[in-house]
Amino acid sequence: MFVGTIMKRSEPHIYVANWFYLGFILTVAMLHLVNNLSMPVSLLGSKSYSAFSGVQDALTQWWYGHNAVGFFLTAGFLAMMYYFVPKQAERPIYSYRLSIVHFWSLIFLYIWAGPHHLHYTALPDWAQTLGMVFSVMLWMPSWGGMINGLMTLNGAWDKLRTDPIIRMMVAALAFYGMSTFEGPMMSIKAVNSLSHYTEWTIGHVHSGALGWNGMITFAAIYYLVPRLWGRERLYSLRMVNWHFWLAIVGIAIYAASMWVAGISQGLMAREYGEDGYLVYSFADIVKTMHPYYVMRLSGGGLYFIGALMMAVNVWRTIRGDVRQEQPLYAPKYDVAADRPVVQPAHA
Repeated sequence: MFVGTIMKRSEPHIYVANWFYLGFILTVAMLHLVNNLSMPVSLLGSKSYSAFSGVQDALTQWWYGHNAVGFFLTAGFLAMMYYFVPKQAERPIYSYRLSIVHFWSLIFLYIWAGPHHLHYTALPDWAQTLGMVFSVMLWMPSWGGMINGLMTLNGAWDKLRTDPIIRMMVAALAFYGMSTFEGPMMSIKAVNSLSHYTEWTIGHVHSGALGWNGMITFAAIYYLVPRLWGRERLYSLRMVNWHFWLAIVGIAIYAASMWVAGISQGLMAREYGEDGYLVYSFADIVKTMHPYYVMRLSGGGLYFIGALMMAVNVWRTIRGDVRQEQPLYAPKYDVAADRPVVQPAHA
């Protein structure tokens, strides 16, 4: 249906968001088919075995696992970014040429990055290194996309002060940039030896999932709902503002606690005493994690409260309710003179 819609278009130009959506649809389908290849035990039997085994199965699983992230949680949401950021900012995308370079570089490089999940395993060393090299190269097109999104606000940066939806989009792009720097860094073998199997990975994943995927999704919903239901505006822009700050603070607490927890885990797990034995047992490490898990719960709770506020805001908007409220950051007003206070220009 998606391809058919593009083929029947009357406009010769294909906007870049459609390229990302198409890459997401086709690649996830391919990943799913290959990862689930199996051999039946008998002609009519319902039981079957995976077509892969051993280290080949592990490599296939992570080829699927990492690229499901790459083409579902990255390419699909980049398509949203390329459509909704220019719409909300009322500005054209900063560079269409950069967006095309971003697309083809991402498509080519991401598909090779899966082996970085299998460092220090039975996977051949050359395959591990291949995954690491392509992961580090992936940093460049990812930041190209982030810069393209942020630079779209050229001439509209004042909207950050008055429009919390734009603020959410910019925060999402910032988290996208941070996650796509942290991921390649964690794929480097020396760093991965510390971070793998620790909460650092959890912090990395959730800064991307909650910060990038979550925030751009929230912003897209806030943009779409009034237009889909024919409302003049959202029920409450102040609730959007509260949602933004709850989400930002929640992600910061959640991710930072997991980063600290993960580095602590990695350092404790590799600490040897003078006798050559490990200093800390598994139970010691788990006990050390307790305060970080409490922080993780509190950060996630704040994020969840913000999402509930969005649900209420969206529901009231759909119902057609209107909340009378002053504009965010309204200028000061001189009641006696019956006019806004004009701030002096700074030299």
